[in-house]
Parts: sequence; structure tokens; C-alpha cells
Amino acid sequence: MNIAAVRLFLEVVEAGSLSKVAAHRQTAQSHISRQITEFESGYGGPLFRRTGRGVVVTELGARVAARLRPWVQETEQMELELKSDAGRIVGRVTLGIIPTAAHPLATRLFERLQSEHPGISLDLVEAQGTELDALLDSRSLDLAVLFRFSKPSGRDEKLLSSVSTYLVSAPGDALTQQPTLPFSRLKGLRLVLPRRPSHWRNALDETARGLGFQLESVAEADSLTVQRTLVANQPGLYSILGPYAFAEDLRTGKVQATKLVRPDLMRHVTLATPRQGKLTPACKVAAQTIQAIVKSWGNQLSEP
Repeated sequence: MNIAAVRLFLEVVEAGSLSKVAAHRQTAQSHISRQITEFESGYGGPLFRRTGRGVVVTELGARVAARLRPWVQETEQMELELKSDAGRIVGRVTLGIIPTAAHPLATRLFERLQSEHPGISLDLVEAQGTELDALLDSRSLDLAVLFRFSKPSGRDEKLLSSVSTYLVSAPGDALTQQPTLPFSRLKGLRLVLPRRPSHWRNALDETARGLGFQLESVAEADSLTVQRTLVANQPGLYSILGPYAFAEDLRTGKVQATKLVRPDLMRHVTLATPRQGKLTPACKVAAQTIQAIVKSWGNQLSEP
């Protein structure tokens, strides 16, 4: 069995689109379509149903994918272990990471691995927590750096850091000049909030409802850069962010911030792994390196 063809088939199953796979592999869609058609010919029936928006796996295709996915994982694991036995850890690590940790953590991780384990390559996926959770569940990620609202207790997640929540505004704002601000003072403020669906947005809305009011969203944006830019240039506009999201803008005086209290919305940065399956030697090294870097920074996601 051709493992490269099986990998391609499973990639199309996960993506649900020939064009997305072609773009990711930087090749023509017709090339991907031809390989999939050749792969299907060996199974006595179609594995995909073509639609106007992509491809949908058939019942037969789902059964084939369920059988082949563990076979690919076991084969790759065996290959990596054989190479590792030769004294050099090699392999690709797919790491999902929240935007606020993309730099400098990802940068320092890459530098450390290149220096100490050049046989390990990184595949970085930057996304919000909801998407990263889904990718972990589908085993599309080996590791993920995530925000959680409670400290991890299972073996599949390790605590990296814990952070408070801040109200961010343009410089000179009277509210954010205070060292702390009760969450109830957000009532009536013009806010830039993350778009739904979002664990963070849900937590903010639920906290406000618990205090008897609703947050007033005048703009919504997934991008932390957009949120910071809007509030920095619009006096009287606010955003609710973690400290890593605006640290550089605060240092350069572009924004101002106050810590929200009563309640203090703590978020916990964790390093998560898939709930099933063993980590490859390369993934173990990457996980240990991430934890070592954050610990050397005083359990923070930014350098001292």
C-alpha cells in the first residue's frame, strides 16, 4: 500500500476540499483530483461525493478512512522510532498556537529545536481556541498552546501560565488610568469584542449576565491586532484582553489598560496533547522544550 497516496486521501477527508489540499501542497487541483480518482479505483466504489462546495466523504470512504488512519499513524511512528534508534530524533511536529503566543514562544521554540534537534521540523497552525480544540480532537495537531478557564487536571494538558484580564483603551482614558476596575463598570461601555462562536466571548457574556447586565458590542473582530488598533485610535472605545495581546502597545504608549476584578477573570495557558495515542519522540522533545522556555521566563508567555 502506498503510504503517500493514503496520506493524500486522509488529507482530503479532513479538508473536505480538493482545492484546499492543492493550495496547501502548492500544486494544481487537477493533479490532486487525478491521484484521488486513481486511489478510489482500488476500492470498488466512490470514496467521495463531489459537490459545488467541495467533496463529502461517502459511507465507503468513511469506513476506509477509519481503517487507514491508525495504519498511517502506526507506520509513521515505526519509521520515526527506527530513525530515533539511530541516535537522532527526527520528525515533524504540528503545533497549534493561540495568536498571543505566536511570538516570541514559537520563535524561541524554533531556534532551540534548530540548535539542539535539527532533525525536528515545525508545522505551526495559528488559530483561536475553539478551532484548535477541534483540530486536536481530529488528531490534526500533535500539540496545542491554549487558553483554559480552569487549571488542567488530566495527563493530556500541562499548565504553562496563568493571566488576568484587562480593559484596554486609548491613552488618557480616565477608567483605564486606575490600577483595577470592577467588571460591573463595563456596563454601558462601547466595546470591541471577539466574534461568536468563541469560548472567550461566551465567558465575557456570562460574567456580565451574572452581574445583571449585557455587554454593549459596537464592533466584533477575531483579530487581536484589529481590536487593539480600533481602541488605540478611538477614545471612548474599549476592548477586553489578556496581557500578552497588548503588551508591546502598552510599552510604546499606544494603549492604556486596567486590571478587571470582582471577578478576576483568570485564564490558564496550557500545553495540550490529543486525548488518544502516544506522542512521537519529536513531539515529546517539542513539548519539553516549550515547558522549559516558559519556565525560564518566569512562567510567562513573554520574555522578561
